Amino acid sequence: MSTRTFRVTVRGVFDGLEADQRAELASRAAEHDVLRAAFTPEGHLTYDIAARTAFTFRFLDSGEEEEDILEATERAEEAAAAWLTQRGYGYKNLRSQAEDLSQAPLGKRQRREAARQQP
Repeated sequence: MSTRTFRVTVRGVFDGLEADQRAELASRAAEHDVLRAAFTPEGHLTYDIAARTAFTFRFLDSGEEEEDILEATERAEEAAAAWLTQRGYGYKNLRSQAEDLSQAPLGKRQRREAARQQP
């Protein structure tokens, strides 16, 4: 049985931030910029607090079965909520989307490479 790779995106909105929390997020904005976004096992947070209060966490997980994507999604939501709660950031409207990369369509380069490898 092969391992499946899942990408889970958890989105939400900061809620009820105090001025000092907003300032802290603004001071760390460069490390959470969308241009640095990556799917990681521990989760990567992106936001632009100056523009809007929305945020996105990106998680990378894996499993053996197709159904494991549900558990991966649950773990990602729990991890995002824990990160926010530990830092005292209020949030609302958490929602998630998950993708099983084994089911993702091949890109143009991947299709060319696959065609080259066939006899």
